[in-house]
Amino acid sequence: MSPFPPRRLHRLVGRVLALGLLAALAGGPLHASEDADRARRALERGEIRPLDAVLEAARAAVPGDVVSVDLKHDEGRWLYKLRILGADGKRRTVKVDAGTLKILNEDDDD
Repeated sequence: MSPFPPRRLHRLVGRVLALGLLAALAGGPLHASEDADRARRALERGEIRPLDAVLEAARAAVPGDVVSVDLKHDEGRWLYKLRILGADGKRRTVKVDAGTLKILNEDDDD
């Protein structure tokens, strides 16, 4: 059973699928669909947290506008890699554990 009410889960899955569409438009249509399916299943199983929660955690650590989001399964856990453009014009990369929302690291890209 999902830890989310059905209506909320439906909205969250829609957001994850929208990210897959964005990835497809960015140049990877064949893999983006597979990635979106994997992300949807991980969310339904409770292995990853909703994207809204991930964005909130990342913005709390590094304020700014999120310009890209990437979800990967690495060494047995799901990780979000976000690029955030700060008010100072610097782009930063933030890695977030998708299950716990723990900020794993943050680096300046510039």
